[in-house]
Amino acid sequence: MRRLAILLAACAALARPALAETTNVAVAANFTDAATEIAAAFAEAGEHEAILSFGATGQFYTQITQGAPFEVFLAADDERPTLAVEEGHGVEGTVFTYAIGQLVLYSAEAGKVTGPQTLEEGDFQQIAIANPETAPYGAAAIEAMTRLGVYEELQPRIVQGQSIAQAYQFVETGNAELGFVALGQVSQTEGGSRWIVPQDLYEPIRQDAVLLTRGEENPAALAFVEFLKGEEAAAIIEKYGYALDR
Repeated sequence: MRRLAILLAACAALARPALAETTNVAVAANFTDAATEIAAAFAEAGEHEAILSFGATGQFYTQITQGAPFEVFLAADDERPTLAVEEGHGVEGTVFTYAIGQLVLYSAEAGKVTGPQTLEEGDFQQIAIANPETAPYGAAAIEAMTRLGVYEELQPRIVQGQSIAQAYQFVETGNAELGFVALGQVSQTEGGSRWIVPQDLYEPIRQDAVLLTRGEENPAALAFVEFLKGEEAAAIIEKYGYALDR
């Protein structure tokens, strides 16, 4: 009987799938919700797992150049992934646009944001943006305000978050009455008020991904990149308000 139990245990072990691999992925903060859902779908669809870290694109890039153990980089711009390849941190031929972001002027207060006139009338004390030096959405916010001709007047009221996630947090907690965030951050929430900033007020926010050299031989990193290009991930990306590069 004991021999039979041992034999059954051995057969069960042989029947298990190969040990799962994991990959460390640096994700632009604006893509937090979409990436979390994509990672869950990735884990469910295969035998590997993606471990996500969220933050500002510029900060991540600095960390990558200093040896941070990331294997895939999902940036909020199309500059740093290309730069990563040029500087030897990314794998040549692996850069691709996984999403095109949209900028939104958002307030947690219903009726507060009605359109560009909200900025022109200036009936608020503080407006939040992400740090334009490290976060493309912050740079896009300044570009939009400049083209509307309100930047100089509003500049003293601007509060900067380290990332677009912190800018959103400022608005949600009432530390700023309104702010520029990513559509992906508010597309699944109800309440508040928002204005989707027209595309002609800022340069397109093309969000590129790249396989980093640290992940070149990791099957989980390779699988995650392929999954991100697939239809299941595309449906999630569109669900969160991003456009696709098709």
